[in-house]
Amino acid sequence: MNTKRSLVVSHLGPDINNLIAGCAPDLDLVVPDNGTPRWQLPARTRILITTPPGWKGAPSERPADWPTGLAWIQLESVGIDAFPKWLLKDVTVTSARGSNAPSIAEYVMAEILGTEKRVHETGIRGPSEWKQIRMGSPQGKVLGIAGFGAIGQALAERARAFGMKVAAFRRSAWTDAPPDVEPVADINALFACSDHLVLAMPATRETRHIVNRESLARAKPGLHLINVARGGLVDQDALLDALQQGHLARATLDVTEPEPLPEGHPFYTHPKVRITSHLAWDGDGNAARMRGIIAENLERFAAGKPLINVIDTERGY
Repeated sequence: MNTKRSLVVSHLGPDINNLIAGCAPDLDLVVPDNGTPRWQLPARTRILITTPPGWKGAPSERPADWPTGLAWIQLESVGIDAFPKWLLKDVTVTSARGSNAPSIAEYVMAEILGTEKRVHETGIRGPSEWKQIRMGSPQGKVLGIAGFGAIGQALAERARAFGMKVAAFRRSAWTDAPPDVEPVADINALFACSDHLVLAMPATRETRHIVNRESLARAKPGLHLINVARGGLVDQDALLDALQQGHLARATLDVTEPEPLPEGHPFYTHPKVRITSHLAWDGDGNAARMRGIIAENLERFAAGKPLINVIDTERGY
């Protein structure tokens, strides 16, 4: 192995690793054995491409033999909360932003349509169950989006195709709001105006329990809350009380805290709650979009150009 060449370590599968080998022939690729801890890297590692699984149990401090020449970390995830904080310090970190946005947006629209068209209630198993059930429609309803990044933008596009109105809240300043998206001032205002409200925000210190008793008390009657981001955005005790008190009509939770919820948790059997097992991100096309992000960043890195999807690790996204 030529020690003058840059070394890239990949924790991803053969599909991505073959891409790296093909589009970055000037790099030496190392794929550690599955039993090798994620935080044990060759001394001359220049690039690390990694994914959240395997980082649980990482040391609380950066290892003494951590490679000093590490310049760039590419994540297979959008969020950074699964990684130790020391990993992301003093290095350029890029995310998979946008790779799973279409899949998550499709999941959300399926849940909205399923709720409006009552697909979980209308099946019958015999003539005695034949009955007329009143249906809703997404047409004219307000979709509230908390967080207007790649997921929020993909969702807004699909919601408008069904005739929905779109309102959005984000913590950073609005400078480029699309003309058919109504910015709102805060999360409480979003709860007050939305018929369906989607959480698509990163998990940070500032967003923890951003959905709480105050915001839930402001909910528009009949609100359907959908969380496809992180369970920690929601005060789950407050959500349970809000559902019991009728402040919300329904909650769809693809993420919870913890995951999975313990046996016997009231959300499992609550008639107004639907839980799925953190699968909204999955779908055809994700892998191709991820390959595109990595290929572009490898080309940019080799050319000394700015990388795409760079994360501000202090902000958390």
